[in-house]
Amino acid sequence: MRQSKSTEITVGMFVAAGLVALFVLAMKVSNFTDFTDEAGYQVVAEFENIGGLKVRSPVTMAGVRVGRVAAIDLSPVTYNAHVTLNLYGSFDTIPTDTAASIYTAGLLGEQYIGLEAGAEDEFLKDGDVIELTQPALVLEQIIGQFLFSKAEGE
Repeated sequence: MRQSKSTEITVGMFVAAGLVALFVLAMKVSNFTDFTDEAGYQVVAEFENIGGLKVRSPVTMAGVRVGRVAAIDLSPVTYNAHVTLNLYGSFDTIPTDTAASIYTAGLLGEQYIGLEAGAEDEFLKDGDVIELTQPALVLEQIIGQFLFSKAEGE
């Protein structure tokens, strides 16, 4: 009877550890949390089209996550998407002439912002604006342009 009780406790601890591991994995995969409390700074970029970009989408540079999308608003003046990026404080040497583009990752089509470094000697700081942006490619528009060009060619 004593061995049965200790076996049940051991099995229960493994099941609890497995559930915690599944919860942490689900949070990482869903981008709900990135388990970092790193303070950073915010910069703004305006895009003509953000496609399916969402708040908390990753911001990467050379494949390395350097921040997340903090907010998305519509500019009442230009009617473009006004995207606020929260960049991690450890990446404080990003040049001011950096370009921002919206890319699609993986089979599920998650969209993220990719930064391409410029050559300026000055660095982005809190409140700066990224001037060089490239909007998301919308598959329907590309297919429409292809079909339109084929129809004109015949």
